[in-house]
Amino acid sequence: MALATEPGTSSVVSQGRPKQPGLVRRIFRKKVTIVAVGFLVVVALAAIFAPFIAPYKLNQPDLNAMLAPPSATHFMGTDDVGIDLFTEVLYGGRVSLAVGLISAVVAVGIGGLIGSLAGFFGGWVDEILMRLTDVGLSVPSLFIILGLTAVLGASPVTIVEVISLTSWMYPARLIRSRILQLRSTDYVMAARMIGAGSGRIIFLHIIPNAISPLIVNATLLVGQAIVLESVMSFLGAGIQPPHISWGFLLNQAQSYVTNAPWLAVFPGLMIFLVVLSFNVFGDAIRDALDARNN
Repeated sequence: MALATEPGTSSVVSQGRPKQPGLVRRIFRKKVTIVAVGFLVVVALAAIFAPFIAPYKLNQPDLNAMLAPPSATHFMGTDDVGIDLFTEVLYGGRVSLAVGLISAVVAVGIGGLIGSLAGFFGGWVDEILMRLTDVGLSVPSLFIILGLTAVLGASPVTIVEVISLTSWMYPARLIRSRILQLRSTDYVMAARMIGAGSGRIIFLHIIPNAISPLIVNATLLVGQAIVLESVMSFLGAGIQPPHISWGFLLNQAQSYVTNAPWLAVFPGLMIFLVVLSFNVFGDAIRDALDARNN
């Protein structure tokens, strides 16, 4: 005999389990995240359209306005040869953002592949790859970066390569630990039973379920790469003319910190705000993907 239920019981039960908001809504549920991402979008668009936004040409010095303070004519002031600092910041953002984004993508790609192989196959493969990772973590990254740029040169492409080659270790360890948890799950075992190869299991079943930590790590690596490039440029081993970056502008401002502080304040402020915004965005993605917070 079927048990009778009171009218409206099913609707009450369903109403007691509210529908979970989508991923995008969970990411942007905090105003600080909206502000951070909005700021990043504005900075990225300003860098992309710098030739159309910049009030002056990049290589157009004004010898009558050398080291001019911020004013209505020069929003951020001018440098030691009279070039508009706002124009330099716009163009510098192109290199700094490109280095940060590309370095993070390459580092996550390399680390994700190495960590996936180590976690999935285990045994001697895991041992060799993780010892290689330990070696990379044991050597100061800045030392390697400065050495490689001294040998290979300091072009934007070289900077991306050396930063990527010194940043893949943490993503590798992150994805390895995640895959160690996933490789014994029921759906992976089922894929093995029906004859799926290792490559198919890794790329179709494991990585898609393990990629969320890498996405969060990638946003943090963008900020880290921007800071690393800035440190290199500040030390004179980073971006060189005709390319400029925010770090290069900081390097140029060293001799004028006392009598022209705006030369260091505005590029430094852009680095600080962009890195902070990427970190806020990464935290928001982490919280949205964390099942305990959904």
